[in-house]
Amino acid sequence: MSTDLSKITCIEDLRVVAQRRVPRMFYDYADSGSYTQGTYRANEDDFQKIKLRQRVAVNMEGRSTRTTMIGQQVAMPVAIAPTGLTGMQHADGEILGARAAQAFGIPFTLSTMSICSIEDIAEHTARHPFWFQLYVMRDRRFMERLIERARAANCSALVLTLDLQILGQRHKDIKNGLSTPPKPTLRNLANLATKPHWCLGMLGTKRRTFGNIVGHVDGVADMSSLSSWTASQFDPSLNWGDVERIKKLWGGKLILKGVMDAEDARLAADSGADALIVSNHGGRQLDGAPSSIEALPGIAEAAGKDIEVWMDGGIRSGQDVLKARALGAQGTMIGRSFLYGLGAYGQDGVTRALQIIQKELETTMAFCGHTQIDTVDCSILLPGTYPGAVR
Repeated sequence: MSTDLSKITCIEDLRVVAQRRVPRMFYDYADSGSYTQGTYRANEDDFQKIKLRQRVAVNMEGRSTRTTMIGQQVAMPVAIAPTGLTGMQHADGEILGARAAQAFGIPFTLSTMSICSIEDIAEHTARHPFWFQLYVMRDRRFMERLIERARAANCSALVLTLDLQILGQRHKDIKNGLSTPPKPTLRNLANLATKPHWCLGMLGTKRRTFGNIVGHVDGVADMSSLSSWTASQFDPSLNWGDVERIKKLWGGKLILKGVMDAEDARLAADSGADALIVSNHGGRQLDGAPSSIEALPGIAEAAGKDIEVWMDGGIRSGQDVLKARALGAQGTMIGRSFLYGLGAYGQDGVTRALQIIQKELETTMAFCGHTQIDTVDCSILLPGTYPGAVR
């Protein structure tokens, strides 16, 4: 039976419940940034500086948020971003997120560092197409097998993350002793005792570690070997030649995640990829970088028409989606907004998050004088309140 979430009216409502229900180390993992967290905060705050132009006496009938992302029909210009350890926010979290996205009509992206495996998602969504996110790893053989597994699971696009060659320091993860599953320390056990709903869910699933890795890499069969393997696998030598090789190996739609500079946007367009995502990894990598929404207009101009431009980072409402669309993003991705819903109420919570965002998007679009998302441009924004393109 579905939970009545009609009184949940905004993403912040879901965040509050998720913080109460999810163990501290996993909530903090999702809801924090690197170092001073300045960029993490700016991602959200900079959206609020952008003001909208309200129009009146406009026919608001026949409203639609439907559009396309890399040629795929979507119910709104939103996809669920790849997020690591999603299955630690809620038992079987990636499966529940994929099912919610499938029912709603938007893309779901599975992270390499997910708890549920590629095969789990395919099995529990009747092989409905989804996207898979890939890191460039030193173990090229394993990386190639991941691509083969994604193809076999009917993944329709590959999302290649470019901004995690090395890890930005996230103080909370170090202080919390982040691990999956949690180590049975007194501090962790005391915190878990306050999260009975989460614990019951975890007792009912076998998926408690990195499903795409354990059992698929030679010599990695338990947590002790997994931790040392992951610490050494992200490849700092990643370059545009690797992007070209992966594109050829994959052979399908390729999306490049982590572009924050106009020069890199031009290189991304030249690579032949289908889309790029303006993203600072949710403020979890380079602290002191601009927010994604601030960087978006310049990158959209530099990329031109040769590649689709999307963005993620800081989206907490349909208004944020509309502002991103107005500043040149064909599509957007949501990470934390999705995780709050999942951690709060499982699949129902994800569905509620999507409903909230779509309703806000549709209503705000109409107030700005548009009934079709594809007609929206920067004319809906108040001049002087939004970032401009780099000239």
